[in-house]
Amino acid sequence: MRSLLALAALPLASAINIISSNDDGWAEINIRQLFSALTSAGHSVVLSAPAENKSGSGSSDETPTARTTACEFNSCAAESGAYGSNASDPRLNWVNSYPVTSIAYGIDTLSPTLLDAVPGLAVTGPNVGSNLGLSVYVSGTVGAAHYASSTAGIPAIAFSGADGSPTAWDAEVPNYSAIYAELAAKVVEKVVAGGTPYLPDDVWLNVNFPSVEGCGSADEYSFVLSRIFTAVPLISGDDVETCGSTRLPTETNVVGTDGCYVSISVGAADKTDADATAQGSVLEKLGDLLSCLP
Repeated sequence: MRSLLALAALPLASAINIISSNDDGWAEINIRQLFSALTSAGHSVVLSAPAENKSGSGSSDETPTARTTACEFNSCAAESGAYGSNASDPRLNWVNSYPVTSIAYGIDTLSPTLLDAVPGLAVTGPNVGSNLGLSVYVSGTVGAAHYASSTAGIPAIAFSGADGSPTAWDAEVPNYSAIYAELAAKVVEKVVAGGTPYLPDDVWLNVNFPSVEGCGSADEYSFVLSRIFTAVPLISGDDVETCGSTRLPTETNVVGTDGCYVSISVGAADKTDADATAQGSVLEKLGDLLSCLP
């Protein structure tokens, strides 16, 4: 597996401003690993995530309230208010509320100061656990990405990984966390490489990483364009034609295929699958990053 120093040496298409969030909490190791990978690649990143694990909160949104207890993993002190940041790095921020509230605070309040601009891209996760199919409706990681694209007008990518359990930012980095961060950074680089618009309007990507078992490094993974839900005859719209088929595989099928396959689905404003036109734009944007299932 390549180190963060190796990631920094990769050719960078363009450095952009990125807002980052999740639903597992600001101090969970996956979001910190992705923050490190993206900043090492030259991007300017502001992390604004819940003070504690808010998994399963979907698109809930609530005014933050002052904490009375410490943040997750004792990452902030009790009685420390409704908002806070890392003492040594103001780019790392917590919000005592839901993922949607957290990313909105990052976009509206933190970005003008820390980035001096509206973020060009929103990334959420990598979530601890997959977000496949119906889980997109309850996932806070997806909810935050959906808010960024559909409400704030910022192209967004939700990342989720099959492996792991909630782990503190200062623990020894698990192999899965390092691999997921590198894979997510690779997707980000490809999305921004072709310039703006990074994604079609009101579209967000749902990216799911499979288990790392049997996959030695990030270079062994293939990315496959997929759909969130199984197509229903006479009801579901057409998919973009690719890999010799007019119907995309579901993301569940992709990550369940033997081998090292990452699913990339194109979500619409209502959290269903985007239409063939939007899928086609993403297919063209991702280009040679994408492969076909065997």
